[in-house]
Amino acid sequence: MDTNNSFIYLRALKHAEHTVFCVEKGQKNYYDSQFGCYVPYSSGQQVKRSILGCLIDILKTEPAPTTFVFDVDKKGALGEGEVLSICNPSYPDQLIGGWMRAVKDGKERTVKRRSPLSISAMRPIHPLLASMPKENITFDRSDMPNVHKVIVRDASGTPLSEEQIEKFLEGSDRSLLRKWIPENRRTTGLFVYDVAIDLRTLFCVSTNQMEPEISREMAETLKSKGWVESENVFGKCLVMPKEEREKIIPALAKALINWRITSNQARTFSLMETLAVAISDNANTIPAAIRAKLIDDGEKPKAKPIVDETAGADLFVTLPCSNYIVTESESADALDNAEKKLIDLMMAFDYENQIDK
Repeated sequence: MDTNNSFIYLRALKHAEHTVFCVEKGQKNYYDSQFGCYVPYSSGQQVKRSILGCLIDILKTEPAPTTFVFDVDKKGALGEGEVLSICNPSYPDQLIGGWMRAVKDGKERTVKRRSPLSISAMRPIHPLLASMPKENITFDRSDMPNVHKVIVRDASGTPLSEEQIEKFLEGSDRSLLRKWIPENRRTTGLFVYDVAIDLRTLFCVSTNQMEPEISREMAETLKSKGWVESENVFGKCLVMPKEEREKIIPALAKALINWRITSNQARTFSLMETLAVAISDNANTIPAAIRAKLIDDGEKPKAKPIVDETAGADLFVTLPCSNYIVTESESADALDNAEKKLIDLMMAFDYENQIDK
C-alpha cells in the first residue's frame, strides 16, 4: 500500500444477533427493489456517533460542549432554535467529527468543517443475508397484583375508583398489569460498513476565510498552542502538533474497528462482533475483499458471504468469522493487526508538507 496516498479505505464485517439499531420506532429498514424485500440498517450518522463516542471513551476526555438555543414566541410557546457547536479542533470529537455553526439572522459568520471521515450506513452484506423478524413483547407485572398500582382514567381524565374498574372489567379477561407492545422488529445477519479517511484534512484545519472552518480568533488560539502553519490542496491551513496527533491516531484506529451501537436496549443487546476488516488505498478492492456471491440453486436465489485475501486489500479475519464463513486465515490477533495497519498508515502521512514547493 502506498503510504503517500491521501485516502485510507476500510470495510468491516459485523455479525448482529437478534438486536435492533434504533429503539424509538423499531428497526430501521429500507426496501431493496432487486430482491423485493425490506432490509435492516443502521444509518451512517448513528455509526459516526458510535465511533466518536468510542474515541472519546478511549482518550478519556469529554466531548466538545454544544449550546442548544430555544426561542419563546409571542404566544409564550417554546420553539426550537439553533444547535451551536464550539468549532474548536482541540476537541478530538470536533476535529474528527466536523462541525457547523450557523447563528440565526446572520449575527455571526457561518463556519463549518466537513468531517475527514466519510461513513456509510451499516447494512447487510447482501439483502438475503439478514433477516428482520417481528415479535410481540410485554411489560408484565401481573405476577404481583398486590404490589403494583393500576390507574384507569375516564374520557375527561378523571381516575376511576376500584369499584368502577372492577365493573368495567366484568366479562373481560384483560389484565391491567400487562402492557402489550406489538410487532417489534429485530434483526439478525451479517452487516458491513465502509469508511473513507481523508488524510489531507484529518489533522489540518483550513484558514481560508472565503469558506471559513474557524474564526480568526480561533486560528490565533491554535497557533499559540503549537499548531503549525502549512498548506494543503485546499489552501492554507493549520496542522495539529505531532505529539497530539500521536495520541489521537491509536485511539481513532481502535474506535473505527471496535465501536458498538450503545443506544439499543438491554433486551436487544448484541456483541456485534467484528468478523473481518479490509484496509486499502484503493476503494475498488474493498468491496471485493469482503463480499457476497449470488447463487442460483434452481428454486430461489441464495447468497454466500466471502472474505477474499487475493482481492488486493489487506484483510484481517477474526476467529468468530469461521462461524459463518469458511476461512483459512482467521487469527486471535486479527483486530490488533488491523489497528496497527491503520496506525502505521496514519502515522506515515506527511501532514505538514503536503504541497511540493
